[in-house]
Order: sequence, then structure tokens, then C-alpha cells
Amino acid sequence: MGVAHSDLHNDLSSSSCFGDRNLSKLGLGDLPEACVAMIVENLDPVEICRFSKLNRAFRGASWADCVWESKLPPNYRDVLEKILGGFPENLQKRDLYACLSRINSFDDGTKKVWIDKRSSGVCLSISAKGLSITGIDDRRYWSHIPTDESRFSSVAYLQQIWWFEVDGEIDFPFPVGTYSIFFRLQLGRSGKWFGRRVCNTEQVHGWDIKPVRFQLWTEDGQYSSSQCMLTERGNWIHYHGGDFVVRESNRSSTKIKFSMTQIDCTHTKGGLSLDSVVVYPSSCKGQLKRF
Repeated sequence: MGVAHSDLHNDLSSSSCFGDRNLSKLGLGDLPEACVAMIVENLDPVEICRFSKLNRAFRGASWADCVWESKLPPNYRDVLEKILGGFPENLQKRDLYACLSRINSFDDGTKKVWIDKRSSGVCLSISAKGLSITGIDDRRYWSHIPTDESRFSSVAYLQQIWWFEVDGEIDFPFPVGTYSIFFRLQLGRSGKWFGRRVCNTEQVHGWDIKPVRFQLWTEDGQYSSSQCMLTERGNWIHYHGGDFVVRESNRSSTKIKFSMTQIDCTHTKGGLSLDSVVVYPSSCKGQLKRF
């Protein structure tokens, strides 16, 4: 029995799918590229790029369309057509993924979209200039402040107003999933003093008297409403404005409306910086701290 086992081991060592090479001397570089592609397909995009540096087989597999097809959003054609105005037919799947993982601007620069590099979830941000804000054209109430603390290089700053209302609307081909909306706000006006960040909160008032109300509507009848007091000063906070679900349907695009209001006219409110509204996959909302 021991002799038979020894002969079998010798046969496998001298003759295999790898030719006449000894199996004990094989390394990662000897794996067929098709096998490597099956391995890297189970990695996330960041890990794929890291493993591509191992050897030629992993580098070749990291370019395979079958690997990157699974990392793209299911409706990546619709997403690319929306943000680019057309589909780039001559690009490989890896190039398409690289395009979507960058921050892409559209709608005259008032919106930016990208995919999360770990989950491949679609994320979208709308600047203050892409929202409908009551009194925004009256410099007695609002002004646009340039800043490096925003993806859009400027924020809307409220000096003082009685009727506070911000409305927005999105019509975008979100993939199937659950999404959350956040308003990125700061009580105070940030700036620089001798190269250091400072935040002036002298004009902040009225937000601790009555709560702000957030509302969300979708085209298919979903609705949510919540209230929140704005209390923390001097830091950018993502205030949750609601969740919505994108289901399988014949529609290629999802239309949602949302608002943020404080319309109790018994008092004024002011000193608020409004940067943007962010739509993020609910499973990835922990990534918001990276902004």
C-alpha cells in the first residue's frame, strides 16, 4: 500500500496539468490566468488593484472584463449616459469602473456622482446652487461663500431670515437598493485666520427654539418626515433627511423630492452654512465621515 501511494505521488509530481514541472516548485506565477481571474473576482476593487502587483498572471487577470463587470453597478450604462451624455463604447470594463469611481460633475457642475470604491454603491451630491432656497437672491438674507471645505468650492450662508425653506429634486438612475439623504450643514461661518481654521458663530440664533423639519417624497409614493434641533456649532454635520428604496421596475430613473424647513415666523434664525445634499447607499452611510 505504501509503495502504491509513493508511485502515485511520483506520477503526480512528474506529470500534471502544469506539464512536467514539479508541483512542489510551483508558485503563484504558475497559476493559469483564468484561475487567477476567478480568485480576484471575489475581491473588492481596492484589493484587486493591490493584488495586480503580485505577478504577471494577477496583473493580466486584473484587466479581465469578467472581473470588473461584477464591480460595476447593474445599470452602469444608464448611469454613464446620465453623467456623460452618452455611453463610451470603446472602453474596457476596468476603464468604465475607473471613470465611475472618480467624482463626475453634471448639470452645470451643481451635481457630482461617484461610486464607493469598496461597495460600488452609487453616491450623489447636490450643491447649494442646485437647490431651491427661499430668499437666496436677496443679499440681506443669503450669500455664497467660497471655501475649501466643500466639494463645490462654495457654500450658501444665511445671515438671518424669518421663513427658512430649502427644496430639492433629483431624477437619477439609481441602482436597486436602499438610500439615505443627508443635508450637510454647519452652524457658523468658517474661514482662515493666519492659516488656521476658525468658525465664527456670532450670528447663530433661532435654531434652538423650534426644530427643523425634513421631508422626502418619491415618485412611487414613498414618504418620510422627521424633525431635528440644530445645536452643534462650528462643525459640519450630516443631518439625516430620510430614506427611500429603489425597486425593480420598468423605469430607468428614480425621481425624488426633499425639503428642509423651519417656517415658524415668530422668530428669526441665522448663522447657518449650507453646503450640499448627499444621497448615499444606506449600507455605506458610515463613509460620510470621510467628507
